[in-house]
Amino acid sequence: MLTAFEFCVPKAAKAVPAGPDWIHEIKYDGYRARMVRDGSTVKLLSKAGLDWSSRFPFITETALKIAEPRFALDGEIVVLDEFGISDFDALHSGRHNAAARFYAFDLVAASGEDLRDLPLFGRKTELARLLQRRREDGIFLAPFEPGAIGPELFRKACEMDLEGIVSKHRERRYRPRTCDWIKIKNPAHPAMTRRFE
Repeated sequence: MLTAFEFCVPKAAKAVPAGPDWIHEIKYDGYRARMVRDGSTVKLLSKAGLDWSSRFPFITETALKIAEPRFALDGEIVVLDEFGISDFDALHSGRHNAAARFYAFDLVAASGEDLRDLPLFGRKTELARLLQRRREDGIFLAPFEPGAIGPELFRKACEMDLEGIVSKHRERRYRPRTCDWIKIKNPAHPAMTRRFE
């Protein structure tokens, strides 16, 4: 079972790719995390390798309710405000840990198999299959939009005061240094000047 993996790290850019081979996701303003379940054990690991499982028990409990007993997810821990927008300050304060949720955007392993050699669209398909029967509220499939909508989605994200978007090539494997993930940040968002996340 894949118990640890190096994150794909998006590269900063100023232009949104608009071709048909790209997909686009809203960039959540939270904590990037790996979720690894191996049977009855769940680890929720930060970028630095800290185990947040006890800090966010509802997320951990939800992972144990998924039918597949062995998987590894890449995603973001977030706290949403009353408008459904991720609130970094609420998350970082530690006062809303029970309200935190995990938005999964990639499936790195399942059923004991390393899926990093699958193209992104294949991993997305398997991720949707993994989460389709889940009815609890602790883990969500992060939504995405394909193709030419990217620039318009970024404009809307800025209008809504969101952090920005992440664009990913649908054919790419999960490779930390060559994954071709691109982040385009809203220049007016507080995350542009934040020193931690």
